[in-house]
Amino acid sequence: MSRLRLGVNIDHVATVRNARGGAFPDPVRAALLAEQSGADGITAHLREDRRHIRDEDIVALKRDLKIPLNLEMAATDEMLAIALRHKPHAACIVPEKREERTTEGGIDCIGQHNRLRPIVAALVEAGIRVSMFIEPDRKQLDAARALGAPVVELHTGAYANASGEAQAKLLKHIHNAAEFGADLGLEVHAGHGLTYDNVKPIAAMPHIRELNIGHFLVGEAIFAGLAESIQKMRTLMDEARQ
Repeated sequence: MSRLRLGVNIDHVATVRNARGGAFPDPVRAALLAEQSGADGITAHLREDRRHIRDEDIVALKRDLKIPLNLEMAATDEMLAIALRHKPHAACIVPEKREERTTEGGIDCIGQHNRLRPIVAALVEAGIRVSMFIEPDRKQLDAARALGAPVVELHTGAYANASGEAQAKLLKHIHNAAEFGADLGLEVHAGHGLTYDNVKPIAAMPHIRELNIGHFLVGEAIFAGLAESIQKMRTLMDEARQ
């Protein structure tokens, strides 16, 4: 089975910085430490309201990282212009609501097809790997493929928040979606709400190529340090993959 990649989201290092103002803790320093600790890529979400990652962070990340930068972005003209200017390795298109605490659910590739299509096309033409953050649903997978996006990231939030039989049912749903997506020729990623306790069943799915994890790792870093937190997650993912 192929090695599962780990993308580390450093947004909430910036959240802590912005709570006090100033320059500390530095999300770019966190990204470089993640790079040294086994991360295969760095994810950063530049929101419309700049509540965590700021424009200057994207500049520094693009300049300093040796591993790929994945820019999470809303489907807006502003974010498209920023992505085309900085040309990150990848851009993951996510839904964005000003009042939400974190990204809630996947983007609707069906209902928003006409708005998304030119954005996806512009990113692809610029050589940026486009990913659609979607629910593990066959119709959404078909729609993502029709948009021309080569990658999908399956939203695992409902699975992460469930337990017992409900969680087992959602896990099966994700497995079936990952298999269906791979059969369509899409590269399948997954993320949202993953922790030490729930990551292994997702990591064991052979059709998933990458996991993106952030908030939990930043939270664990308070107690154990960021390097140790990432290394432990990397170990759990590798064990599940075996």
